[in-house]
Amino acid sequence: MIKSHVKRVTGLGLGLVLSGGVLAACEAPEAVDASDAPIAELEAPDGPNPGSVAPDAPPAPQRMGEGGEGEGGVAVASASSSAVVYNAALAIAAAHVFAARDAHAAGETEAAAEMFAHPVSEVLLDMEPVFAERGVEPFSQLFLNASEAVFAGETSAQIAARSDAILATIAAASERAPEDGSTPAEIAAGVAVDQIDRASDMYRIAQDSGQYGPYLDGYGFFKAGELAYTQQADAIAARHPEIAERIDMALQVLGRAYPSANQPETLDYEPAELSAASAAAMMAVLNR
Repeated sequence: MIKSHVKRVTGLGLGLVLSGGVLAACEAPEAVDASDAPIAELEAPDGPNPGSVAPDAPPAPQRMGEGGEGEGGVAVASASSSAVVYNAALAIAAAHVFAARDAHAAGETEAAAEMFAHPVSEVLLDMEPVFAERGVEPFSQLFLNASEAVFAGETSAQIAARSDAILATIAAASERAPEDGSTPAEIAAGVAVDQIDRASDMYRIAQDSGQYGPYLDGYGFFKAGELAYTQQADAIAARHPEIAERIDMALQVLGRAYPSANQPETLDYEPAELSAASAAAMMAVLNR
């Protein structure tokens, strides 16, 4: 069950890795605008090379409003029935909280305010009908309030407290995920590889553009993927040791690429290594 769910949620991630494309960040350059990025729901290619391209797997371009895809690359139409898709949407929101909180602590107040605001239009507004179905009260205002609080000059401790409250709300919303037969370990693995894939793409975009926004996006995705995995690491390792090994390896690589919310002076980590580690983790899940 996890195989089909991950393919749905990561159409914009793995599909573009395999086709040599890029996933657009919140603040990516205009050349890779997220609203114009194709969503290719590809089958896992045959063969041992996780970076190979499936020769006859044509993309299925869709944009927000066409087929239920949101700006954040989440198959919103599937979120009401897929636990992985539902939780991946929440992880995207959480990723921005991690990025905003840590950027604020690092003195990057403008970036922090923007990071708090981004998930509202990218994911949460599209997800509100799904949340309503699941009995989850809308919580976009928490993000907007946090963004305003940054501009109002709240301290890092106050922003951290707001972040904790938002993350607790996200955790509570996760408990209302649809029951589709997936185990907690399978859900966590699917969410983790989705976030890892996004973090890998963001590093390449940050390296090409030199902009802080994509780097901070990637840092947040890395932290969200790390959290999803560590919460179920023992269960994943017990049931799917190869998946656990590949995810752990990918997170180690990302940890070196994203040492903190502060962007290094030079982004000289080899993107191909990030992509290879991400693809290997993804393929381990798809081929389970």
